[in-house]
Amino acid sequence: MAERDARAARKKLIWRVVQILISVVLVVAIFAYAIPKIADYRSVWQAFTNMTWLELTSLVVATVFNLFTYWWQNMASIPGLGLWQAAVNNQTTTSIADTIPGGGYIAVGVGYTMYRSWGFPASAIALSALVTGIWNVFMKLGLPVIALAILAVQGQASGGLVLASLVGVLVLAGGVVLFALVLWKKELAHRIGDGLGRAVSVVLRLIRRPSVEHWGEAAVRFRRQTIDLVSKRGIALTVTTIVSHLALFLVLLLAVRHVGVSESEISTAQVLGVFAFGRLVTALPLTPGGLGLVELSYIGGLILAGRAHANVPTDVFHAQVAAAVLVFRTLTYGIQIPLGAFTYLIWRFNKSWRRPVVGEPEPQPAAPVAGS
Repeated sequence: MAERDARAARKKLIWRVVQILISVVLVVAIFAYAIPKIADYRSVWQAFTNMTWLELTSLVVATVFNLFTYWWQNMASIPGLGLWQAAVNNQTTTSIADTIPGGGYIAVGVGYTMYRSWGFPASAIALSALVTGIWNVFMKLGLPVIALAILAVQGQASGGLVLASLVGVLVLAGGVVLFALVLWKKELAHRIGDGLGRAVSVVLRLIRRPSVEHWGEAAVRFRRQTIDLVSKRGIALTVTTIVSHLALFLVLLLAVRHVGVSESEISTAQVLGVFAFGRLVTALPLTPGGLGLVELSYIGGLILAGRAHANVPTDVFHAQVAAAVLVFRTLTYGIQIPLGAFTYLIWRFNKSWRRPVVGEPEPQPAAPVAGS
């Protein structure tokens, strides 16, 4: 048993090192080679310095508003959660997920530990993670469909984009139907949970991992708790999810406009389309927070969308686009990391929010917390 555990630990360590190496290679290749091939960094800096203080201030205000929308979504998903508690939890977990390769798992554990320290039961924490995750996935899948529909109405969508939109509609509809069936009947929830459990177990066995169990019972519990939460906070959860995504889009749109790219060069609908598909790239677990991959997808997408940039030299246009994307990512990704470190310290040293969990024994943390 000890030897088997040691082998498993070695494999886990090797995989961790491989993950880190892949992330580093990708990030270096994109920022040191791919992006400079598109736009020279000196030209990018020049495009950035052309922004006025008023434009920079509006970007900061939009970024702060975007942060608040994430906190409001957390508050909608966990009854009794305060605004600053939501801020501390969201910023800390976001910072971890955006810094460490595969950090999403650690972020979940840290977020869970925070909620428990504030007296929230495990069932409420798990339900919040599942429901906000589902709502965000639906929004990420729905945005490209909406953007492509707008482009089609405006006559800016090609046949390939229309086909992609139809595929997106089918995927989104399938997810919505599956979710609706889980909520409709307890028996269906049990069957769907068992079916998903069997499918996951097949994959796990291929990589020599133990199978999962009792997913049917878990789906029934999830159904009961979700119906209760959605009946009370469904509207608030839906509104805050939509607003959080649109607020993030607003930061990108302002960055594009403030560096000098006009509506005639890249329309708002085209920016929305690039943003929507770029959001899907963040799901790729190759680099923390999609670092490098997201920037490249946004820059490439916006350049393709703005091919008709009349009266603007190609190199200037490319520099403007790259500057807009890098400013956007600095505000919505880069700043999150030191901010998350600060909020983690707030949680560690602010004892006034600490509460015992009523009616439940205190479990062990789901994942290790740095500094504990």
